[in-house]
Amino acid sequence: MTDILFSRPVSVRDVPEGTKPVVSLKSITKRFGKVLANDSISLDVYPGRIKALLGENGAGKSTLMSMLAGRYKPDEGIIEIDGEPVNFSSSRDAIEAGIGMVYQHFMLVDSMTVAENVLLGQEGTFLVKPKEMEKRVGELAERYGLDIHPGARIADLSMGERQLVEILKLLYRESRILIFDEPTAVLTPEETARLFEALWNMTEQGKSIIFISHKLEEVIALADEIAILRRGRIEGELDTSLIESKADLASRMVGKEVLLEVDRETVEIGEKVLEIKGMNGLGLVDVDLDVRRGEIVALVGVAGNGQKPLVEAVTGLIRPPVDTVFIMGHPWRKFFAESTWNRSMCYIPEDRLGLATLRNQNLVDNLLLTTRKGFAKGWWLDKKRAARDTVDLIEKFDIRPGRIHALAWQLSGGNLQKAVLARELYRQPRFIVAEQPTQGLDVSATEEVWNRLLEARSMAGVLLVTGDLNEALQLADRIAVIYRGQILGILDAADETTPSKIGPLMAGVID
Repeated sequence: MTDILFSRPVSVRDVPEGTKPVVSLKSITKRFGKVLANDSISLDVYPGRIKALLGENGAGKSTLMSMLAGRYKPDEGIIEIDGEPVNFSSSRDAIEAGIGMVYQHFMLVDSMTVAENVLLGQEGTFLVKPKEMEKRVGELAERYGLDIHPGARIADLSMGERQLVEILKLLYRESRILIFDEPTAVLTPEETARLFEALWNMTEQGKSIIFISHKLEEVIALADEIAILRRGRIEGELDTSLIESKADLASRMVGKEVLLEVDRETVEIGEKVLEIKGMNGLGLVDVDLDVRRGEIVALVGVAGNGQKPLVEAVTGLIRPPVDTVFIMGHPWRKFFAESTWNRSMCYIPEDRLGLATLRNQNLVDNLLLTTRKGFAKGWWLDKKRAARDTVDLIEKFDIRPGRIHALAWQLSGGNLQKAVLARELYRQPRFIVAEQPTQGLDVSATEEVWNRLLEARSMAGVLLVTGDLNEALQLADRIAVIYRGQILGILDAADETTPSKIGPLMAGVID
């Protein structure tokens, strides 16, 4: 599928002569123990401009921006706002200085509504009635073209919808320096286009945008200038007009040529590892779907159209209607009653820090989260062998920082995702449910994940749930499009007409 075309006003690209930076980072250094996350970084951000930060997972992008947002304090260096040095002790200090940040890992209260989350902690809102809250947030969402109901409860929202709530929190504060950490990772192309329009509107009002993303086509289309980080240092800054191609930018980012494509070898198709028959309920309508060993079946659709309950029903998080889900030839209940830790089913959730891992546990304990039975001898758990195997997986999957005692929350989003993938493939599964497996990964890591999923076809069938249509087309043998809980079509990925059919089906249009 071709990338969404973004149309930005040309007039906002030039910086008036004599304009002073609104943010200046001067020789910023940050260490976590022996790990040097940021090494003497200097960076300027100008009003009315969008600066993109590019770098591999673990390059130090999020750490750098977390210092600007008051979450961390630099060990060395100075942060200046409007030419004046600042010393943030907390995120509130940064907010008062006009800085707001949307993080990769959402900071929302599940039991509250969208409006309550947006207004939470805002001065003067303690006695605001719920209807007034919803009115304010609804008007804000409408102004920026963000499709979200202000009265909806967070617990009932998809990851894509939760991302919109985080963006609304930032917009409500009217921050003048706006930091977005992978804001489009769970958005559809159409939602991304609407977000970009909102960001461009904000720059026309003089706001400064810092945009962290691994989607190179978005960076090229959106940003005025790009700063490239590699292993904690600024490797260079360039104007987007000087970029020759997406491949050129990718090679600058990772320091080597990146193909941005995969080689799909033919694999023999085997037995069914998943069969869904006429599933109704849970927001789903008469769903029929099967996956066989040796193939990847992609499930695509706009967030909130039934992917979540379908995945939860297949993976055992909720109970599906009787006689609708069969895994490896067994009815759902029999399968989960007799399932083993290995050579069975594995699940790679999109919520990597909430559902996939324990945020305050190290990599060894997170490996044991789904493999514990493989290291148990009676009541005894062989943690030394688990530690050795974790070291091997860290090296094999290039997980940074390469320390087994690193806690899950200390890893960048991309490295945490690689840790989850490493753990689940360690189990040698016969059926894999991979939900947004490359969300937040850089191009090099994305290629690695793609290749590993393709390699896994030799032993497993893969149900790939993704919002990245290019990913679906690159990896899948068949693509199922879901709309309002119903699968409107299952398309052959090799058919040259398939890319043009996906968009209309996602919008509910049937020929």
